[in-house]
Amino acid sequence: MNPNATDRSPLVVWGALAIVYVVWGSTYLGIGIMVETIPPMLGGSMRFLTAAVLLGGFVLARSGRQAFRMTRQQFLGACLVGVLLLTLGNGMLAVAEQYISTGLAALLVASVPLWLVIFRFVVRDRPRTLTLAGVLVGLGGVAALSLTGGEGASTVGIVVVLVASLLWAVGSFLSSRIAMPPNTFATSAVEMLAGGVGLAVLGAGLGERLDLSAITGRSWLALVYLILMGSLVGFTAFSWLLGNAPISLVSTYAYVNPAVAVLLGALVLSEPVTLRIIAGGVIILIGVALVISTERNRSQVSQSPGEGVDRGVDVRLGVLRGHEPQATRNHVDSPVE
Repeated sequence: MNPNATDRSPLVVWGALAIVYVVWGSTYLGIGIMVETIPPMLGGSMRFLTAAVLLGGFVLARSGRQAFRMTRQQFLGACLVGVLLLTLGNGMLAVAEQYISTGLAALLVASVPLWLVIFRFVVRDRPRTLTLAGVLVGLGGVAALSLTGGEGASTVGIVVVLVASLLWAVGSFLSSRIAMPPNTFATSAVEMLAGGVGLAVLGAGLGERLDLSAITGRSWLALVYLILMGSLVGFTAFSWLLGNAPISLVSTYAYVNPAVAVLLGALVLSEPVTLRIIAGGVIILIGVALVISTERNRSQVSQSPGEGVDRGVDVRLGVLRGHEPQATRNHVDSPVE
């Protein structure tokens, strides 16, 4: 964290945190409205390609072409992560929201930090006992939501969003273990470009067609909101917070976003919020909170002068990546942003 972070106005910090809370929590609603009349894959492609151009232009204007200096291996690494996070993770989330409520999707996506802990266990980076307990609690909530779903929930939609969360976790896990470009913003631009191209190819291959005459103004507004607020404003606020606020405070959005998504879905789309959904969601968030708090304490104890710790939480999902001797890398979007 920036050594001058303690000098930052609490009002500014909480303002930026409020943006991350509300904007990223609202992207589930934005996706739900977008896919009402825009094919999910092609809509996601337009979103990320436009955001990539805007972000890339900003980086070029601010830092020049040197910001995009990267090796072939770093470029391909960013492209791979972009495809996993955005083409497969975010794209499948958009598909799932055609069948299940935005609130239920948000709660299932909140399970991503749990998958990351499982991946770490597989590669013999053994988490603490409390971390594993959090995983078991959280997966119990996922199972409860998956088996009960809620009124009108589609089994297909639930399966698709769980696969999307798993692929997002794979991309997040790999991002701290493969070569990536040194500039965070340039990395995000490349990821969005690769993800957008992948969505266009996948959408066209699956038979999606863009009928401009059938798209409502409501869906266009949702798409613009996702581009400007979800992919650019939210990302900028989150990146600023990582350098100017304690990671323990920043990481709280991992449990606030799903609550915001459920509330907005109920208020705007009149989505049903049953006791089963509330109970399953609370169980998931308790598990995620236990994982994040335990791993945060582990990072603080383990870090010593001259030794870096990956303190990052994946943008949009704020996914904990655990204890890594690498610089923090932030991604512009989670399956939802």
